[in-house]
Amino acid sequence: MPSVPTHLRERALGMLQGGMRTAAVARAINCNVRTVRRLRQRYRETGWTADSPRSGRPRITTPTQDRYIRTSHLRDRMATTTARVTPGMHNPSISAQTVRNRLIEAGLKACKAGPHQTSLATTSPMGTNPPSLVQTGLAKSVLH
Repeated sequence: MPSVPTHLRERALGMLQGGMRTAAVARAINCNVRTVRRLRQRYRETGWTADSPRSGRPRITTPTQDRYIRTSHLRDRMATTTARVTPGMHNPSISAQTVRNRLIEAGLKACKAGPHQTSLATTSPMGTNPPSLVQTGLAKSVLH
């Protein structure tokens, strides 16, 4: 849930100190009445309007990337391949363990590639690469 920006918090406090009702302030800054009440209470107790610090380490992936990890895993089933193609927020890539963690959160299980396994995206069941659309003549019918 998005929080109220700092400039709107300050504006809401000014309105409250000016004598406006809580419901009117909530309508003015487009938020819930309970949010304004909590803001006023926090300001009375601490003198601050800023968010309280959060515990824990920040996540390396965004919710959009988590969704991409789930969908690409359902296509490929290899955590290492998914990790290679998924960019991180701060690094050019993420680890396979991060992919496995995101899949566990989603209730899925990742396969670990052993020395004898290859990615399913690079080989066909017979061991040869499948012909491309151009080689089969289907490219024109798909594009037009």
